[in-house]
Amino acid sequence: MKKRNLIGCIALGVLSLWTTACSKNDNPTPPVEEASSRYVLITLADRVSGNKGGFISSFATYPTGVISNATANSLEGQGMGGWRVHNNMIFKMFSTAGYVSGIEKIEVSKDGKVTAGKFISSKIPTEAAKYFGTGNLVIQNDNAGYYWDAAEPLKVQKFNPATMVNTGSIDLSAAVNARGKDEALIKFRAAGQKFLAIKAGKLYVNLTYAKNDASQVGFFDDFYSDVYLAVVDIATGTYEKTITIKETGSIAYINENHMYDFDTNGDLYIVTQGRTAVGGKSKIVRIKAAETDIDSSWELKFSDFRAADDGKFTNVFAKDGRLIFTLNTEKLTGGATGNINSEDIWKFYSLNVSDRKFNAIAGVPTGTNPGAAMVAVEVDGKILLRGATKAGENGYYEYNAANNMATSSFSVNVGGAVSGFVKVQTK
Repeated sequence: MKKRNLIGCIALGVLSLWTTACSKNDNPTPPVEEASSRYVLITLADRVSGNKGGFISSFATYPTGVISNATANSLEGQGMGGWRVHNNMIFKMFSTAGYVSGIEKIEVSKDGKVTAGKFISSKIPTEAAKYFGTGNLVIQNDNAGYYWDAAEPLKVQKFNPATMVNTGSIDLSAAVNARGKDEALIKFRAAGQKFLAIKAGKLYVNLTYAKNDASQVGFFDDFYSDVYLAVVDIATGTYEKTITIKETGSIAYINENHMYDFDTNGDLYIVTQGRTAVGGKSKIVRIKAAETDIDSSWELKFSDFRAADDGKFTNVFAKDGRLIFTLNTEKLTGGATGNINSEDIWKFYSLNVSDRKFNAIAGVPTGTNPGAAMVAVEVDGKILLRGATKAGENGYYEYNAANNMATSSFSVNVGGAVSGFVKVQTK
């Protein structure tokens, strides 16, 4: 659909031919090596069509040097911009076969073969085709999770991640309609379209109030200048209250990069992108581990980084009181020739939450927008930064917190730009 190619989306722009996009049939079948655990890598090869073609491959040992991510055992298909993982389960928000919105489970076998597993589609696929967000999910445990379906926009759906079966829903229509019920300029309302998070037995659900009723519904068309999150008690399934992130806009986005992270102590850090696709009023806020309200004593604004407020946060990784994210080094511009998705302008920074000082990370290249990919992941105790540039670098860089530097861990030369890396136990 044309509307998936938004000028303001944080999906990445066109990458040059150095990240070779080839058919996996062009590569020889590697020898079978069974393993009880596999390292799984996703890469994005097609940055033009909007369907995010690419590959998922698995490796018996941690990759080193320069590797290919397109082999006979790889899964090739669409929706390869990123993923969400829980324990040993991997989920994509778009189907591999047809780029349909929903929840797809990725299966990895002991012999390394990667396949597309069961898929949860919208209850009314035509509604999912109209609106962004179907398949936005969060996992509570191996047998319980939650997601949004455009077919029932005021409800949060429940599902079993193990069996991939819908198990009911939570109706939040009263919470949504508590404000703006009769406001004619609000054309679309939803609960959980963009943001779902679980912390200490509570489910946090964004409430959407959108001014558009055609394209880009719910994204960068917020009626209110504040962002609202409903708080639901998971044990009882009951709505408790609504909390507010003041003076910002557009929490999260609709792709696998959920734009929040938990620190080691349980504090939750949440990204808001701001009023427009190119920023303005973007910030990161915090809900402390033992609290259910936004921490009024702490926030990080993009304008703290640059007074012109001409950019935004699009990702966050948290560990031991330190945040890692990328920030645009130039004023953001949208459109077909804009720099937001296609240029090497996104630089890595770390920040100690105690002093809120921005510290540039050395050793990892300033690259393209990570988009649906997580900016950083932790595998085997290593913090790995996603480094992919239009200029040619493409791989993961290991971060050293002691000196705020990163060094190359491994690179990918076939299959596209790195979009996710995880270690799972195989069946």
